[in-house]
Amino acid sequence: MAPAAVRPGQARVVGAVMACHFVAAFAALGMPPFFSLILSRSLHSDAAWLAGWLYIVPTFFTALSSPWWGRLADRYGKKRLLLRAQFGLAASFALAGVAQDTATFALALVLQGLLGGTFSASNAYLATVVQGPALMRSLTWMQWSARAALFAAPAALGVALPLVAAPLALYRWLALLPLAAALCIWWMPEFGNPQAGARAAGAVAAQAAPSAPAASARQLYALQWLFVFATVLTFPYCVPWLHEAAGASVAQASLLFGLPHLVYLACAIPLTRWLGRARLLATLGAAFALLAVALPAQAWSAAHGWPALAAWRVAMGLGMTAAYLALHGLIAAMVNGGNAGRTFGWFESSSKWGAVAAGLGAGVLVQAAGMRAPFIAGGVAMLAAACFTAWIASSQFHMNNRSRHAND
Repeated sequence: MAPAAVRPGQARVVGAVMACHFVAAFAALGMPPFFSLILSRSLHSDAAWLAGWLYIVPTFFTALSSPWWGRLADRYGKKRLLLRAQFGLAASFALAGVAQDTATFALALVLQGLLGGTFSASNAYLATVVQGPALMRSLTWMQWSARAALFAAPAALGVALPLVAAPLALYRWLALLPLAAALCIWWMPEFGNPQAGARAAGAVAAQAAPSAPAASARQLYALQWLFVFATVLTFPYCVPWLHEAAGASVAQASLLFGLPHLVYLACAIPLTRWLGRARLLATLGAAFALLAVALPAQAWSAAHGWPALAAWRVAMGLGMTAAYLALHGLIAAMVNGGNAGRTFGWFESSSKWGAVAAGLGAGVLVQAAGMRAPFIAGGVAMLAAACFTAWIASSQFHMNNRSRHAND
C-alpha cells in the first residue's frame, strides 16, 4: 500500500517546526567556537584550556536529561515539552548573557544541556503529525536544519561579534531566538491524546514502514553511538591537521572541514527518493563501510595534497548522508505517537554520549599518537559498526526464514 502524501496542513507544521529548530540550533551551535574569546574578554579568565571542557558541558547534560524529558513528553504531550525546551534554552542564554564569572557561565551551559533538547523534542512532536516514510523525510529535514545551523551560525556570529560591547553580550540577543520559536510553537495544534492512541498510531506506522529487516531499539542506539563517535572524533583537530599535514591554507582547511556537511546539505533531500525507504540495514552497512575506508584514507592522503583530501572528504560526506537516511528510516519504522518522546529521547542521548566520548577521546588519541590517530580510530569504529549491522541483518534474515517455515 503506498503511503499517503503529506497533507498541506501537515507540511506547514513540519516546515514551522524545522524553522523553529533552526533558530534554536543557530543560537546553541554558533557560540561555542567563541568560548576562548568569551573567557578572555568577557570573563577575564586566562584559563584557555577551559574552553574545551565548556564545549562539551551542554552535550553531556543533554545526554543525561533527554530520556527523562522524552518520558515526560509521552505522558504530558509533545507540544508542551517542545515549548519547555525552547523556554529552557531562552533562560539559559539569558543567564549566560549576564554572567560575571566563569562559574556562572558554566552554570548557564549546564542549564542549556538540562533544559534544552529541542532536537529530540521537535522530532517527538513531528511523530504525532506524520508517520512512516513521511516521518523519515521530516527527520531528514530536521537533520538538514541542524547541519545548516552548524555551517552558518559561526560565520554569521563572527560578523556580529565586533558590533557588540563584549562577546558574552551576544547571548542576550540570542535568547530572543528560542523565545520567538516558542511563540510560533504556541500557535501550533496539539495532535492526539498524550496518554492514548499509541495502538492506532502504531498500526499506521506498521502499514507505512519499510519491509527491510529492522534493528531493535537498543541495537539502533548502539549504531547511532558508533556513528557519532567515529565522525565527531575527527572534528576537534581536523582544521589544524589539514593545515599542517596537507599544506592547505587556513581558508582551504576550513572549507575542507565543512565539505562533508555541505555534501549532506546538497544531497540529503534528493537522495530520500532512493534511500531510507527499503533495504535500510543494507544501506546503513554500506554507508558505514564507506566511512571505514574514507576516514583512515584521509590520514594517509595528506602527502598527495589537499585535492586528494577533498575527494575523501566528499566520500565521507556521502557516507554520512546515507547513514543518516538509513538511521532515520529505521527509527521512523519503530516510532508511534505513544512512544515517540521516549524513543527520540534515547536516540538523542546515544548521539550526545557518542559526541562526549569523541570529544574526550580525540584529545587522548592526539596526545598519544598524533593528529592522524582520530581518523584511524574512527575508521576502526565504523568497520565495527558495519560488521555489527551485517550481523543484525543476518540474524533478522534467519529469524524471518524460521518464521516462514513454521507458518508453512
